[in-house]
Amino acid sequence: MINSVGQVGVPVKNIERATAFYQGTLGLPLLFHTDTMAFLQSGDVRILLTLPEKQEYDHPSSVVYFNVESTRIAYSELRNKGVEISGEPHVVSKMGDVETWMCFFKDSEGNTHAFMSEEKAE
Repeated sequence: MINSVGQVGVPVKNIERATAFYQGTLGLPLLFHTDTMAFLQSGDVRILLTLPEKQEYDHPSSVVYFNVESTRIAYSELRNKGVEISGEPHVVSKMGDVETWMCFFKDSEGNTHAFMSEEKAE
């Protein structure tokens, strides 16, 4: 029934600040924006930054896990940009000779997201 995730909506408080974070800090290409929304691309998934239309949608978003080549390198880059990071990169699972690494961070709006990578065990 479901083939893939096409878009993830992230509620924001300030559309300009959030767009600057996702485009500038995270390096996601901006597709287009309006006064209340911005659409960015992350691989095959669109990220929709949106001012909540109703009070019921005004809450932190689900965690978006961004695939990266190396969680440790992405962590260093974010730390150098002054992004709030919730702990060091760490292995969350090991399957054979492949380790899944993660590191969590906060966006400019206080939403928690993560970098994840699958890397050959050292």
